Amino acid sequence: MQTMLREEASHFWGLYAASPAQPPPNTHDLRGYLVLRGQSELTLPDELRGLAPGTHSVGRELVLVEDKGPGRLYLVWLGTQAERLFFWSGTLPLLLCLAALYGASYLTYRFFKRLVSPVSWLARQVAQWDPREPDTTALAPEHLPKEVQGEARQLAVALRGLSERVAAQVARERDFTRDASHELRTPLTVIRVASDLALAGELPPRAVRSLQRIQRSSREMEAVIDAFLILAREADVEPQSEDFGVAEIVLDEAESARDLLIGKPVDLTVVCNAKPRLHAPPRVMHVVVSNLLRNACSYTDEGRIEVIVETDQFVVRDSGIGMTSDAMLRAFEPFYRVDESRQHSTGLGLSIVHRLCQRFGWKVELASVLGQGTTATVRFAP
Repeated sequence: MQTMLREEASHFWGLYAASPAQPPPNTHDLRGYLVLRGQSELTLPDELRGLAPGTHSVGRELVLVEDKGPGRLYLVWLGTQAERLFFWSGTLPLLLCLAALYGASYLTYRFFKRLVSPVSWLARQVAQWDPREPDTTALAPEHLPKEVQGEARQLAVALRGLSERVAAQVARERDFTRDASHELRTPLTVIRVASDLALAGELPPRAVRSLQRIQRSSREMEAVIDAFLILAREADVEPQSEDFGVAEIVLDEAESARDLLIGKPVDLTVVCNAKPRLHAPPRVMHVVVSNLLRNACSYTDEGRIEVIVETDQFVVRDSGIGMTSDAMLRAFEPFYRVDESRQHSTGLGLSIVHRLCQRFGWKVELASVLGQGTTATVRFAP
């Protein structure tokens, strides 16, 4: 502020030199007084009389006293008036703008809240639905609130119709799963009982081996049916579980897989470094191990397949055709096959394994090198 006063004084003296008739500054926030040589200071306000050249604070005002040849100049910065001017010209308009902005925002909020509230109400109603049996009573036209009009009412009617169709579809799938399970188990039971009766008699070794293969296949089919039923159920429906040994299941499935290697120069070995036990449906583990071994047998034409059982995992390693990095990314997709020429593969094995492992908190991982083989690891410890 002192610099401003000095600049104002310098400006005035420049104007005065050009025209002695130039009056001192007189604005809203600045007052100027000029006492020429030989004149009395009585023309000055009382608080300015007797002030020496320099800068002085008088109350809330700042005073610059400057001597020049023509006389003495008094410049008074009117702090109170400047603050008042600043308030009326700066602060007050700003406050009014903020108030207007707040008012506009509030009105906009109320307007859009009125528009969005029917949709919010619909969202709350849908969020409360039980996916298995959604209660759509509140969305019936006669039960809709008054504010639900126009497009929101149409949306409510559409949601009600959709939920009814979804509920009907879920019921059909539930009935199909139950009926299909029953119908598939019946012939499998007949096959198993008939093969048991046949094995009880005197048969040649070749017939015994064939009947044993039939029995193993029927057991595998029953395990697959159980696995599909588990995947079809809701996640919060706990399947029937029991304690079982992983090593025993691996050895049993490896024995069945050897039939797939007949005529192939492939050795299948099992190494049990531990005997872990899990609490889950044993048939699920049968399906997981069986599918991994079938994959290894299908894509290995020579070399070896090795299964290693550890405390917290088991590993199936083969020396088959392997996979590229792109194939690895799609390995768990349903119906994806690495080699389309191998028609015996449906492309569902790894997808089923992946879904079953997710269902029971296990983790399946793949590592592969093209032309060198694939390693599948199932980790069942947290």
